[in-house]
Parts: sequence; structure tokens; C-alpha cells
Amino acid sequence: MAIVVNLDVVMAKKKKNSKDLAAALDITQANLSVLKTSKAKAIRFSTLEGICRFLDCQPGDILEYVPEKPSDQ
Repeated sequence: MAIVVNLDVVMAKKKKNSKDLAAALDITQANLSVLKTSKAKAIRFSTLEGICRFLDCQPGDILEYVPEKPSDQ
């Protein structure tokens, strides 16, 4: 996957837990888990804004582009 979600890293640095973040965003912990494990296919800007507000961070702190290595054939 080319987009890596570093939400768990940022949460650990800020000493915040998933339960509090999910409550602040008004989403389920299960949906938050999908995002944290990079299994989400999309994220709403309003959700991203809420995460950044809660964690006092920038979107680039949470989302990272990692180029995929070309497969050898």
C-alpha cells in the first residue's frame, strides 16, 4: 500500500487512547481501528480534521506516502 496511516504512532506520542478519540469523532472504535490499520479505502475530510484537532497535529503527521517498490519479473 502506498499510503501509510501513522495514527497509532501519533496517538502514542500524544498519549491519547482510541476510546477517547472515537468518542470525540463520534465514530465507533471498530471504524477507528480500520483506519489505524490502513485498511480504510477512504477518509472524510471532516474526520481527518477532527483527528487533527483532537491530536493537535497536521494531516501529514498521520498520512504518509511510501512509494511501492516495483516487482521484479
